[in-house]
Amino acid sequence: MRIAICDDEKVQRQLLDKYIKEWSSKQLQPLETVSFCDAEKFLFQWEEDKDFDLLVLDIEMGDLNGMELAYQLRERGERVPILFVTGYETYMAQGYEVAALHYLLKPINKEKLFEVLERLQTTQKEEKKILLQTEEGVLSIVPSDIWYVEASGHRSTLTTTTSSYDIKNSISEIRNMLEKENTKSKNMIIPTHRSYLVNLQHVSSIVRSELVMDNGIRIPVSRGSAKAVNAAFIQYYKG
Repeated sequence: MRIAICDDEKVQRQLLDKYIKEWSSKQLQPLETVSFCDAEKFLFQWEEDKDFDLLVLDIEMGDLNGMELAYQLRERGERVPILFVTGYETYMAQGYEVAALHYLLKPINKEKLFEVLERLQTTQKEEKKILLQTEEGVLSIVPSDIWYVEASGHRSTLTTTTSSYDIKNSISEIRNMLEKENTKSKNMIIPTHRSYLVNLQHVSSIVRSELVMDNGIRIPVSRGSAKAVNAAFIQYYKG
């Protein structure tokens, strides 16, 4: 596991680094931390190296604050898990908008930080690839890479951050695969309509009868699914 710590206070960076490495030692989990004193330095590094399993991000920082950094990452389609650490509760709603993994208030409670790290570790272990049929052959994909699936007759169109695929499998077959093979997918990828499956990890908000994805695409929510979709959205981000 590789974790980025971005905080403009040296004492906080050192404390987070200490706690994370203490957790790593207890879990016998190989781990590397990389610290950044501002959002700009993290972004510069990110352009060259995106191999991070978690971004631990302070919000109140310099010219580019942590929330603005998170918005930039999501607008680019980046799905690195983000753990906000801050002394202010007022940003919590925005944390949901950028699909934050969790939100911890300063002073950091070590045990709560450990719980978040354990949840991330469990999530990584649970997720398995599914195999789907395309005209070109077999597509092997991790469910978290899926943004949404749209039914197209007896076939489907599957959209990811970078591509769309014409899938021979029906939307019901894909849903069954996700529920059977992946514990995480049962709560992460949900039906919003008889013709759509949507990954809550990439949803920024619910507006009336639509889900708004991180890239601005709007997915319909049927009247019959609205209550369940709203409940799933809240539960997913509450953790």
